[in-house]
Amino acid sequence: QGYEGLVEGGDNIKQANWLSVSNIIQLGGTVIGSARCKAFTTRAGRLRAARNLVEHGITNLCVIGGDGSLTGADIFRSEWAGLLEELVRDGQISEEVAKKNCRLNIVGLVGSIDNDFCGTDMTIGTDSALHRIMEVIDAITTTAQSHQRTFVLEVMGRHCGYLALVSGLASGADWLFIPESPPEDGWEDLMCERLGE
Repeated sequence: QGYEGLVEGGDNIKQANWLSVSNIIQLGGTVIGSARCKAFTTRAGRLRAARNLVEHGITNLCVIGGDGSLTGADIFRSEWAGLLEELVRDGQISEEVAKKNCRLNIVGLVGSIDNDFCGTDMTIGTDSALHRIMEVIDAITTTAQSHQRTFVLEVMGRHCGYLALVSGLASGADWLFIPESPPEDGWEDLMCERLGE
């Protein structure tokens, strides 16, 4: 459950084996779970997470997420030495355990359907989102044609128009709005004229 699992500990932290990952390739989303974790945004929450990791001898994290997850990972990494010192001072871990776990290594992978991270060709989740969008477009196109109706489809992407642009190109959309290129004044008349044609 992401950072929630780190903070809560217990059964949320367990070793994966071949059985853990067999027969999951076809599943959508994340089978390991995901959660927004308010506690991890506080030092007290990160202290609990550090304690849980040290208890399991874990000093390597692979964080898959967007801006919040990766920012949290960077904060956690920068505080790691101080968190261990605090755990030693409070008597929760020994000096020896702190020395053994003195370094936290983090690998960050961008998991965001927005595809808005500089330096990546495609972020994790974008391809799946595009496939789902195209499935929906394929399903409603015949309905739109048979009823002679115009359909408006809104896709996700927050401040990034990548999903809208690529799915619009792939589906032959007649009109497209993306945040990087806001419509100019009078767009309504131009759009109606285009659709009328």
